[in-house]
Amino acid sequence: MTTHNLAWVPDACSLPAAERPLRLAEFDDLLASAVRRVEPVTSTHARLYLTGGTGLAATVRDLTARETECCSFFDFMVTPDAVGEGEALILDVKVPAQYADVLHALAGRASTIAAGQAP
Repeated sequence: MTTHNLAWVPDACSLPAAERPLRLAEFDDLLASAVRRVEPVTSTHARLYLTGGTGLAATVRDLTARETECCSFFDFMVTPDAVGEGEALILDVKVPAQYADVLHALAGRASTIAAGQAP
């Protein structure tokens, strides 16, 4: 069983503490199954390249919409990507400057998981 270090979750997150490990597990599952590459664009913008089967876009949109409800500082944009097999997407994640460390932690987690390493 994977343990989830939630120390980087900001106080601004309104998701109840008991639900945070479950949400993180959802992100970890998505990252492990779909993320192919993580590209830091700026300190407040990261781009994730995802591929997966039918329904990937709906899954990503659902998860990011729920995340925005509790962490309104996130700005997620899902764009179809013509490169890749199955569904291919680009997920742009932007945050205000005061949350750059949260974005850095998320992008680092995505890179680690995408590389097949435990977070």
